[in-house]
Amino acid sequence: MTEAARQLLETARTLSPEDQLWLADELALLADSNNVLDPAWNDEIKRRLDEIDSCKVQMIPGEVVRERMLAKLSPEARARFRE
Repeated sequence: MTEAARQLLETARTLSPEDQLWLADELALLADSNNVLDPAWNDEIKRRLDEIDSCKVQMIPGEVVRERMLAKLSPEARARFRE
């Protein structure tokens, strides 16, 4: 990792959780724009969207998913996400 990336990460740690999420989303979009998706992913995305549209799958609210994920973490790791 470059020094610039390390400094950016340290700065990002001082941001609010909302700003961290925004930054993560923007970085993910940037990374995606630099990479071409494997065509198989397009089929998978379409399949999953079709399942949602046809109600074949039950959607889970994001907060429920987050709580389930946090429950699987160590107490130390969980505390970092709850700050």
